[in-house]
Amino acid sequence: MAERPEDLNLPNAVITRIIKEALPEGVNISKEARSAISRAASVFVLYATSCANNFAMKGKRKTLNAGDVLSAMEEMEFQRFVAPLKESLEVYRREQKGKKEARKDKDKKADSEEQDKSREEDNDDDDERMEEEEQNDEEEVDN
Repeated sequence: MAERPEDLNLPNAVITRIIKEALPEGVNISKEARSAISRAASVFVLYATSCANNFAMKGKRKTLNAGDVLSAMEEMEFQRFVAPLKESLEVYRREQKGKKEARKDKDKKADSEEQDKSREEDNDDDDERMEEEEQNDEEEVDN
């Protein structure tokens, strides 16, 4: 686990990016406020993780899953975030499924190309062998 409390904080670059996306154009935030939001976000993540872990333990599992996190959000009384989280999760799953299918298609295409190349090489080898046999036959006839 973390040796110091600061080790549990989220990266400042990530927090800054999230803050910039949430604020309207032209609104600035002080370094102190950014630090406070960073600490609050870190505490929230730790608390949500702890609650989700409780659901996993109740299910006699060591791995947290999306259902555990959604249940934790409800337990923490963040019900209004559950629906948007479910939507985001579905989008994520569709994207992952699409990427997986694209990889499969790419792998199939690569395998097909490899087989085609192998067949071409085999055909080239066969052609060379036939030429050698023809030359040998011609040499035998000449002798």
